[in-house]
Amino acid sequence: MEIPDSYLTIKGSAEIEIKIKASKFIGQVFSCLSADEAVSILESIRKKSYDANHHCYAYRVGLGKNVVFRYSDDGEPNGTAGKPIYDRLEGQELTNLILIVTRYFGGTKLGTGGLTHAYSDTAKAVLEKAGTLEKQITDQIPMVVQFSDYSPVERTVHQLGGKIVESDFSDIVKLTVQIRLSLVDKLKGSLIDLTSGRIKIG
Repeated sequence: MEIPDSYLTIKGSAEIEIKIKASKFIGQVFSCLSADEAVSILESIRKKSYDANHHCYAYRVGLGKNVVFRYSDDGEPNGTAGKPIYDRLEGQELTNLILIVTRYFGGTKLGTGGLTHAYSDTAKAVLEKAGTLEKQITDQIPMVVQFSDYSPVERTVHQLGGKIVESDFSDIVKLTVQIRLSLVDKLKGSLIDLTSGRIKIG
């Protein structure tokens, strides 16, 4: 099975405001790496905008089969807010973020269809403002190299898109190499072949 070694997330936090029939919808999106962090961000927004009518949200954190998500209508009619927000995250395959749409009710009811569009459109707009970013998942591998093997090892690491993040030179060379997760086994095999097994990995 192919190892996932990248994921899509937002470039950074963003905020937008949309007015629909006197109601104000404020969309905010933040990076987060856990459900606890997402909840903490949500609570801070609730405290900051304590006078709002609703704080509807969706978050999605983790990778692959370990994705954790949650969404809430926060008092809006069932299915009109949290799910439309979440669908925007899932549709773009975004993770490690929370998107909150805060609503100040303006006195005119929008109906379930109107609400669904309002929350979905607000989520879409704030995601567009935040922008998306592909992040690589990497691993760091310690290794011990004989000095005579250092140059070809360094060349092979760079050819596979890795980089040496730590090095300690004496009669032997201790290295820490960072490389994409899906290329770890390929790198190890290449270096063992290259050095006829002289390299010590791990």
